[in-house]
Amino acid sequence: MKKAYRASLLRFDDAGQPVFDTDGLLVVAPDAQGRERVVDAGSHGAVQPRHPDVAPEHLPGRILAPGFVDMHIHFPQTDIIGAPADGLLPWLENYTFPAETRFAEPAHSAEVAEVFLDELLRHGVTTSLTFATSHPASVDALFAAAQRRQMRLITGKVLQDRHSPDGVRDETERSLADTEDLIRRWHGVDRLGYAITPRFAPTSTEAQLRGAGELAARHADTWIQSHVAENKDEVKWARELFPASRSYLGVYDDFGLMRERAVYAHCIHFDDEDRQLMRATRTAAAVSPTSNLFLGSGFFDFEGAQRVDYLHGLASDVGGGTSFSPFHTMLAAYYVGREGQTKPGLSLAPSRLWWLHTAGAAQALGLTGTIGNLQPGCEADFLVLDPSATPLLARKSANAASLEELLFALIVLGDDRVIERTVIARAG
Repeated sequence: MKKAYRASLLRFDDAGQPVFDTDGLLVVAPDAQGRERVVDAGSHGAVQPRHPDVAPEHLPGRILAPGFVDMHIHFPQTDIIGAPADGLLPWLENYTFPAETRFAEPAHSAEVAEVFLDELLRHGVTTSLTFATSHPASVDALFAAAQRRQMRLITGKVLQDRHSPDGVRDETERSLADTEDLIRRWHGVDRLGYAITPRFAPTSTEAQLRGAGELAARHADTWIQSHVAENKDEVKWARELFPASRSYLGVYDDFGLMRERAVYAHCIHFDDEDRQLMRATRTAAAVSPTSNLFLGSGFFDFEGAQRVDYLHGLASDVGGGTSFSPFHTMLAAYYVGREGQTKPGLSLAPSRLWWLHTAGAAQALGLTGTIGNLQPGCEADFLVLDPSATPLLARKSANAASLEELLFALIVLGDDRVIERTVIARAG
């Protein structure tokens, strides 16, 4: 059964440019499998005559926009968001690893999965590439909770067989066998996808990284996710552990872990050879600006990424990241882009920031045309936004003279109150 929604409508063309109809119409209908997809979108005047049998839900003063895509987030770190630390490695030792040990318990994993997914949806995030923990129970709990909500979600068991404390450290062969079992159980079920997940190179032995690369080759449509070049201490440590590799990033390439659908968080301390390797392998960067600012890790080089033209999109990185809100992430990305003392500074256009958290993130995940947009054929994950959600935002939005001004007002002044409704592409 078709459904239609009438409001202002934001989407993106194939070149990543925004398309905005102040009086728009979005029409969705089930596909052959029963999954709701966009069947038409555009101005009300152009689209309504093609669907005379559908009475649209009229949403005056609202904006229909694609659901946000979070390219890197840790569901077991939900409860340690905002924990104070001197830097990345002390933060891991004092907060992250102790919290993650609890996810060996299926009941705890299930409880936090519910809170985590509710927070994502409350903030308008309809797809996320997500770290679980080293415990298979954490993966099962998150997948099961996402499946009940009919969400598109990608996650995987963390691989970390060294330099990790008891309670999170796994055993090499068992970790790889568990990963393959989880792939067979969950990957491609409904809207769920599996990500092969070494925590980061220093916490995996060569045998575990080699095994992960072999799994990635056998299961070519899975994702790969890890961290790279987040801060200088970590970079130094990786070089000491893997002296034969050209760079920290090169470690992953040496073990067959760079390809399309591979995503590495942070990617701050890169040179142009690293950037060229990202482009050549179709590997993507998950830019995590609130986390990088919070932990003092450094500033992602947006100019370098655009110049070399490798895939990248935005991520919250909760709990190192300080907010589930895509508005906060986009604003932090704007700050990071402007920083010009340690790298070339540039001003990212508001529509570019928005694209990097929707259609651009979908492109980086290899899901163009599936999520992150409201063009025909996309799964019908979308948001109803209220640009008058707060008095100051209402005043600023009313005075916006262009789409860029309107989007920037939402980025700077928006939060979860702007998300009036999050709609998931349901089946059946």
